[in-house]
Amino acid sequence: MSAISLPRLPAIASSAIAMEVLNGLTECPKTLSPWLFYDQAGSRLFEAITELPEYYVTRTERQILAKHAAEIVAAAAGGRDLSIIELGAGTATKTGLLLDAAVAHQGTVIYYPIDVSETALEEARTRLESEMPEVTVEPIVADYTEGMRQNNAAGIDRAGRRLVLYIGSSIGNFSPADALEVLRGVRAQLSPGDSLLLGTDMVKDTEMLLAAYDDAAGVTAKFNKNVLVRINRELDANFNPYLFRHQARWNEQHSRIEMHLESVLAQKVAVRPLDLELRFSRGETIHTENSYKFTDERVLGLLTRAGFKLRQQWSDDQQWFTVYLAVAN
Repeated sequence: MSAISLPRLPAIASSAIAMEVLNGLTECPKTLSPWLFYDQAGSRLFEAITELPEYYVTRTERQILAKHAAEIVAAAAGGRDLSIIELGAGTATKTGLLLDAAVAHQGTVIYYPIDVSETALEEARTRLESEMPEVTVEPIVADYTEGMRQNNAAGIDRAGRRLVLYIGSSIGNFSPADALEVLRGVRAQLSPGDSLLLGTDMVKDTEMLLAAYDDAAGVTAKFNKNVLVRINRELDANFNPYLFRHQARWNEQHSRIEMHLESVLAQKVAVRPLDLELRFSRGETIHTENSYKFTDERVLGLLTRAGFKLRQQWSDDQQWFTVYLAVAN
C-alpha cells in the first residue's frame, strides 16, 4: 500500500502572524492581537498618533517625566548606579528625559530598550547615541518576558540597581488577569530593591477618551486598518481596508476603550496560504485592541499582588495620567 501524500502548507502558514490570524479570525467574535499593529508602517503611524492634539496620553506623561525625572532616578537608584530597561520601548521618544537624569546622577548609564520592532529600536539607538554619548544603548528585539530574560543573561553589575520602565500606559492593553501576569513576570526577573516605573492612563471624561482613539484627522483609523494591509502583504490575503470602518468604543463595565474594524457590508476574504475563507456580515467587527483606564486603587492592587511596594507616584494637575515608582519586595 502506498503512503497517502498530504498537501503541505507553505512555511509562512506556521509563522506567528499566520497563527494569530488563524486563531483570532476564526473565533466568534473575531479578534486580532494589537502586536500586529507594529510593523514599520504601523510604528510610524503610532508615533504620529502621539503628536495629535486629541491624544493627550504621550504629552501628559512627558510633562510628568520632565518635571520629576531627577526625583524618579534618585529614588530608584538609592545612592547606587542605575541601569535602565524599557519594555515596549518603540523609538524611546520620552526616555531621554530619564536618561538625562541618570547621566546627571552617575555620569554614564546603560539602557536596554526591549521591543518587537527592530526598526524602531535601531532608530532609538541611532538617535540616543548621537545625542547622548554617555548612554550605552543595548537593544533587545523580543517580547517583554523574553527580553527581560535576555537582559538578565547580559550580566549587568548586580552591585547597581535596575529601573524597569513600563510607560505609555502599555499595561492597559492587557486584561486585568494578563496585566497581573506581565507584572509578575517582570518581578521574577528583578532583585529586591530594583524598581518599576509604571505609567497608567486614568479614568476620565468619556468624550475625551473617545476622541483620543478616533481623531479628526483619521490617523488612528489608518493605524487600525494597517493591520489588514500587513496581513495582505505577509499572508497574501485580499482584505480591502476601504470596506472596513474604524470604531472606538467606551466599555463602561470593563473600564476600557475598545478599537474595532467594522465590515461595512457582507463580504468574503481569502487568506490563501492558510486555505482560509473568512465571511463577514454587515456590521460584524474585528476587535483589535483594548486600552484599559485605571484608578489608584486598581493600580495599587496590581502592584501589590505582583510583588511590588509603592514608593512614590506623580500625576499631572488634571489627574489624567499617573506614573508610579514601585520597588521589588
